[in-house]
Amino acid sequence: MAEIGFDDFMKVDVRVGRILRAEPYPEARKPAIKMWIDFGAELGEKKTSAQVTAHYDSEKLVGKLVLAVVNFPPRQIGKFMSEVLVLGMPDEDGEVVLVGPDIPVPVGGRLH
Repeated sequence: MAEIGFDDFMKVDVRVGRILRAEPYPEARKPAIKMWIDFGAELGEKKTSAQVTAHYDSEKLVGKLVLAVVNFPPRQIGKFMSEVLVLGMPDEDGEVVLVGPDIPVPVGGRLH
């Protein structure tokens, strides 16, 4: 594993957001869900898609707090433009489990 310095870590802007809307993304190569996430007044609403269908369905994601990298360039995912990268960890089967705070925090807060 390559080591990085603290300055390198600080270049990655990870923020907490609340999922406002989510819907299936059947056009994706692998099953995915499109999400619209509120990151507060500074960043506003951003959209993304993620392969999280093993543990989540669209309806249950609404209102969930998640962490996302917000300073990657937008990326075209099929016909959908993803603006942020939600963070997750693999379970024992390699399926994504979303990462978020375990108690409520204000949206837009930066990880540090």
